[in-house]
Amino acid sequence: MKSIGVFTSGGDSPGMNACVRSVVRSALHLGIDVYGIKYGYNGMIEGDIYKMKSYSVSNIVQRGGTILKSARSKEFMTKEGRKKAYEQLKKKGIEGLVAIGGDGSFTGANIFYEEHGIPVVGCPGTIDNDLYGSDYTIGFNTAINTALDAIDKIRDTANSHDRVFFIEVMGRHSGYIAINCGIGGGAELVMVPETSTTINDVINTLKQGRDNQKTSSIVIVAEGDEQGNAHEIAGKVMGHVPELDIRVTTLGHIQRGGDPSAFDRILASRLGLAAVEGLVNGQKNVMVGVVNNEVVYTNFKLAISKNKPLNQDLLRLVDILNT
Repeated sequence: MKSIGVFTSGGDSPGMNACVRSVVRSALHLGIDVYGIKYGYNGMIEGDIYKMKSYSVSNIVQRGGTILKSARSKEFMTKEGRKKAYEQLKKKGIEGLVAIGGDGSFTGANIFYEEHGIPVVGCPGTIDNDLYGSDYTIGFNTAINTALDAIDKIRDTANSHDRVFFIEVMGRHSGYIAINCGIGGGAELVMVPETSTTINDVINTLKQGRDNQKTSSIVIVAEGDEQGNAHEIAGKVMGHVPELDIRVTTLGHIQRGGDPSAFDRILASRLGLAAVEGLVNGQKNVMVGVVNNEVVYTNFKLAISKNKPLNQDLLRLVDILNT
């Protein structure tokens, strides 16, 4: 393999730049030309592709976001769009791709490989940590630390005013951010999509806290919880327990930004090298991950479709520590 392309796709996550840097310098170390594709699949279709050198990725390992930009592409969802992308890659002589993104990005890569045979190795870049085949995804650790910093500050206000705060974190289909923030932030309750929590459960937990002389409480809500978002859940609780002073904070996209943690920089760097070496060694249509601190390759279809369950010990830990 003489030439590869690298792109970031879907939602940005801290550490994507560290991964791009690793891909570029690993490829150059192996004597492979490397091209940056801007704006994900949109840039692939439009031919927004440029040759990268070592200096192209200087001073980016510590930066959040992605220098290659990111975008969602409706055109790539069509057969005609994917054909345009293939033709642009062939113009540049690109023989393989490293895709940094999440399940949507890998779904597109899987279809692209099946139609046009371009080998793709994916690096899991998503704060949700919801991809099967890697214990951690790029950006997850940073997102937790960012959310915890906000939760700690909100706790100060909750204590000062004897309030209950419902804090919404990201996680449409996954409770990984919520459960880790709940443990690290000392929350009284965590609500995640993977488990069923009723409004009565919430009310009883808060009342029990008051009985145990707790003057303030924190409830962490993953945005995809079956009871609704934090505002909806807080509204339901207020209707039953009007004596509680309840407030709501939605952390939103603040969780996706910021300088990546040391953990995410190292993880991204490991995965970038493993992606390039995977392409060189004939890997295709796979996601590279780290399981038990060892590099592994998982077929895209499996990485996307197989459920990555929450650690039940973490759920049990929240229940024990909130008493």
